[in-house]
Parts: sequence; C-alpha cells; structure tokens
Amino acid sequence: MTDFFRLDEFDHDLKKLQKDYPTLEVDLENFTAALTPRIPDGLPGIVRISNLGCEVTDPVYKVRKFRCQSLKGRGVKSGIRLIYAYHPAVDKITFIEIYFKGKKENEDRERILHYMKSNNLE
Repeated sequence: MTDFFRLDEFDHDLKKLQKDYPTLEVDLENFTAALTPRIPDGLPGIVRISNLGCEVTDPVYKVRKFRCQSLKGRGVKSGIRLIYAYHPAVDKITFIEIYFKGKKENEDRERILHYMKSNNLE
C-alpha cells in the first residue's frame, strides 16, 4: 500500500487555494484514490518532470489534468497543477506543490530540488 505525505509548503499552497476553490481537499482525496491503483504508471494528463539533475533519481511528476469541482464546466482542464514525487524503493508519494496555472506558469524547481536533495530515501 502506497503511503502519501505532504510537504508543509504544499499544505500552505493548498490552504491559500482553498479560499478560491473550496472543494480542493475533496478533489485531492479523489485524485489520490484514482492514482493509487495506477502507480507507478500514473493517470492520463500526468507527465514526468525532466532536467532536474543527475542527483534526482526518483521520478517527479506534474499533474496537468486535475479535476476541480469548484471550477464547474472545466473538468480536468481546471488549470490546477499538482507536483508530486514517487519513491518506489519505499512505495511513497510526496505532494510537493499545488498551484493555479493562471497565477503561476511553472512549478517551483527550487522547492523540488531542495526536497529531493534533503530527503534522499535511497
């Protein structure tokens, strides 16, 4: 069974976004439930983030198709982006960042690298 964890920064991002999108916590639970049986292959709309450097060995993914009920009529094209790392050696997923594409174009690579370097699980 895969374990799911959240960075404190992720929880901070989520809390800020919930002011505009109150269903995000439930949406995240639904995403987690859908993702669990599909690990490590993932779901449609999930891409691996590349060019993080040779010291990052575990895959880090960006969810481009995240369904948000607060954005009715947009479905998986909500604009919400979710970044997570999968650690296959310990069967663990860590949620690193969540953001709205309209306010922030790309993921925080510094946060990803800081997490991956400080939490080397191998």
